[in-house]
This record gives sequence, C-alpha cells and structure tokens, in this order.
Amino acid sequence: MKNSILSRLALTQDGLLQSYTWSDETQGWVLYLTAQVDICDSYGLCGPNGACSVENSPVCGCLEGFTPNFRQDRDLVDWSYGCVRKTPPSCSGDIFKKYSGMKLPNTEQSWYNSSMNLKECEMMCMNSFCSCTAFANLDVRDGGRGCLLWFSDLIDIRYSTGNGQDVYIRMAASELGYIIYFTEYFTGKPRPSQKEDMELPLFDLAAVVRATNSFSNDSKLGEGGFGSVFKGTLKDGQEIAVKRLSKHSTQGLNELKNEVTGIAKLQHRNLVKLLGCCIQEDEMMLIYEFMPNKSLDFFIFGLTTQKPSSLVHFFVGLQDQRKSMMLDWPKRFDIINGIARGLLYLHQDSRLRVIHRDLKASNVLLDSGFNPKISDFGLARSFAENETNAKTKKVVGTYGYMSPEYAIDGFYSTKSDVYSFGVLVLEIVSGKRNRGFTHPGHSLNLLGHAWMLCTEGRSIEVLDTSVGDSSDPHEVLRSIHRNPADRPSMPAAVVMLSGEGSLPQPQKPGFYSERDLNELEVDPSSKAFSANEVTFTLMEAR
Repeated sequence: MKNSILSRLALTQDGLLQSYTWSDETQGWVLYLTAQVDICDSYGLCGPNGACSVENSPVCGCLEGFTPNFRQDRDLVDWSYGCVRKTPPSCSGDIFKKYSGMKLPNTEQSWYNSSMNLKECEMMCMNSFCSCTAFANLDVRDGGRGCLLWFSDLIDIRYSTGNGQDVYIRMAASELGYIIYFTEYFTGKPRPSQKEDMELPLFDLAAVVRATNSFSNDSKLGEGGFGSVFKGTLKDGQEIAVKRLSKHSTQGLNELKNEVTGIAKLQHRNLVKLLGCCIQEDEMMLIYEFMPNKSLDFFIFGLTTQKPSSLVHFFVGLQDQRKSMMLDWPKRFDIINGIARGLLYLHQDSRLRVIHRDLKASNVLLDSGFNPKISDFGLARSFAENETNAKTKKVVGTYGYMSPEYAIDGFYSTKSDVYSFGVLVLEIVSGKRNRGFTHPGHSLNLLGHAWMLCTEGRSIEVLDTSVGDSSDPHEVLRSIHRNPADRPSMPAAVVMLSGEGSLPQPQKPGFYSERDLNELEVDPSSKAFSANEVTFTLMEAR
C-alpha cells in the first residue's frame, strides 16, 4: 500500500477552487472536492450588472437603476444575460450610488492608481473617463487609499457575508430617484401621489468639491451647530454658498430637514434662494445663492475677530465706524422695508404660513446692492391656513430676540416674529445690540433704554450717529410690546413703514431689562437659547 496520495488544487475560470487526486487506475486526475461556500460563489452567476445575495430568493437581482435583460423566450430563472441600464448615464451630471459590504466586481476591465484618495478617484471617474462605470478604494486598510476604476459591465458582484467593501456605481441621477429618496428621507413619509416634487436641483459632489477648493479653510465663511458654510464658484462663474452638514450633528440634520421640506418652494426677493442640494456618499449639503456683503450684523455692529488691546480698539473702532457709515439712513430704511416684506410673504403670501422663529441680525444677509435676504430656516415652522399659533416644550432661538410668551411658555405665532422684527429694527437704527447693551446710568437692555428715552421725550438719542434724526423710534417700540395682541401684524407694520395709517401710542416693551432674561428659569432638557451670534437647539457638547 502506498503511504502517500498525490493531489492538486485548481482555480477554475468560474472562480471555483477545486481539489483533484491522482488515480492509478485511470492514470488521471479525479475531482475530489469543489470548495464552494454557497451558490453565489459561482462566477458571474447573475450576469452583467446583476448582484447575488444568498439571503434573497431568487438569489440574483439587478442593481438600482438597472432592469433584467430577459427575453420572452428565455427561462426567467436564467440570469446569465444579467441586467441593462434603464437610462444610460451622461458624461456629466451623473451621480454615484454607494453600495456597502460588497465583493468587488471582476477587475479584468479596470484601471488603478495607488496614490489617489477616494475624492480624487471619484473626480477621475466622473470627469476624465465618460466610460467609467464604477470606482472604489484600491486598498481598504487604514481608512482606505488608492483608486480602482471599472470601464465596462460589472461582472460577478455579490453582497458579501463577511467583510465586504464599498463600491460606487455610476448612474443617471433620474434613475436613482433622488427626489423621492430625498423627500421620504427628510419627511419620513412617502411622496404624495400628486406631483408635488420639491423640484430641487441636484449638485454633483465632485462639482461642489471643485467649487470650494476641496472645502479649504480659505473658502470657509463660518460654522454653527449644523456644520460649516463655504464659498464656492461653479464652472460657469456663479458664486454659491455651501452649507455642509457635520457628520455628528443631530441639530444640523434636523435643521437641514426643515430647510429642505420647508423652504424649497419659497421664492421672494427678500429670502435667500435655495439653489439645490447634494446628497452623495456620506455628504449632505445645501447650496444657496452667495451674498457678497455678508450679514447685517457685520455692518451695524462692526464685527471683528481681533483680540482687544488699546491700539486695536482704536483702529477697530475706526473700522467699525466706517462699516456703520456705509449704511446711511436711506439704506437702513430700505433694509428694514425688505425684511418686513420678506416676513409679510412668510406670514401671509406663501403657500403655508411660515414662522421663522430665529430672526436676528446675523440671519439677514446682504447682496451686492445691500438688499436684505432673510436666511437660516432651520428652526422655522409652518402653519396650515386655519392655524394661528402653537405651543412647544422645546423652545429654540436666540436670547434678546425671543418674545416673552415664547421664551417663557413656549407659545409662538406670527406675533413672535413681529417681536423679533421690532428688536432687529431697533438694533438697525441704534447700531447697538439688545443683548449685552450697557449704559453707565442704568442696567436696562437696549429695549429698556429706548423705552426710557421715549417716555422722557428724548427718542432721538437712541439713534446711531450715521442715521441722523430721520427715523421714529416710536414705530419700533410698537413691535416689541409685551402682549402679542398689542403688537402690529406684519401687514400693519409694512403700512406703518410706508407712512400710512395711524400710529397708536407704544406701551412698555417685553423683556425690559437684562434681569428679565437672566431670571428666566430654564429647564435644560426642554429649552435652549443662545447669545446673538449663535443659535442653540441642543444643550450638548459639540
């Protein structure tokens, strides 16, 4: 008897590992074992652009955006013909669908580069090769590196039962159904059967990356609880502002949902225009028109990031004064009118009655002609036609602008925005912040200071030196009454600003002093506030 057996292993063209033993009788190799874990190990079982999953029945299926390539005279169980695209991709404007936990397709028709990162790989696939059908990291170690591109049908794809890899497959944006996905993702509800698509244009991630110089620090305009905002320039020269959601921001996700579902169809010359969105890979971004003159607070308060010193205070003071002088009374009056008309549209003329809930100087942007645009609808709420007010246990907004009934009891309505508008107008005409205002003769905030001067017949003293004596603080004080019923509606405020209609005597404003705010009993679990610069909606570290 022989004490040894000859054997060999062979890898077939189908990708199967087979074990053979030598037979003296037949003087040939005899198949002993085929090492096939499951049926999906059969090479190309589902044909071109088909994916195999042992958890499905049948195991074969088409990738999203593809349809089975069946002929009527063929057995529908036979997937060897695979799948074909419903809509061929174009050379630009396509998007990539991310598939996770996949066994990568056959690499016979592929190209690789070991030094590229994933972003560069995507841009190469999108812009350099119109025939590129998919891309992935060449090496998944240490977060992934290298670039692997495919240039033909994708063969032998399967959902891995072990440690699979991410692969990004190119397809036409229309076939991804992103508008449906976008609506359902952000509302939690299926899209209505009637055609009420948000009609929100989709921006390609590679185009946004290129426009913002890869989100460089030089392109950054600011940041908040939602994430960061970047300036970008598209290929056609159009300037944009990109709000990029932080991957770890719950606040940002909620606000992003609100902006998309709430203002996608709002169109008014005094509202910042939402141009589109980008949801690709793990990025979520909103794209807005760019406002070259920044926000209103930059001019009326003269914001600076320099550290204080006696010399700096001197020069910064001169700089702030110059900024303030750029807004003479005619410009400030036009800005006030524009904000009023924007609010009037939200409260009365839009599809739904919209309550902004966070109107403040930093949320009013200025275009090249200093025309105001109300921005940041992350905290906004909409009312049906027959609704006038609501109550919430979670008060959100900014100290110094919130109405008393909202800050204390959670009641909000159009009159809440009117209160914020009144505070904002007072800041515009005075050039001073309500919150943090100080005076050597008393401890009142700006509202209390203006009220005191008004009752003493010295209203003119509240005005910024660059404004002169051409405005009437009495009009402002009517908007900030403690009782919402005593405040004018936005239509009435617009009429007042036009110089028409009677002007009733103003009453004592709400939140007369800093003490009124500081002594509020705030439950951290249900209420969240901020100073003027930043809006907080979650009391947590970030």
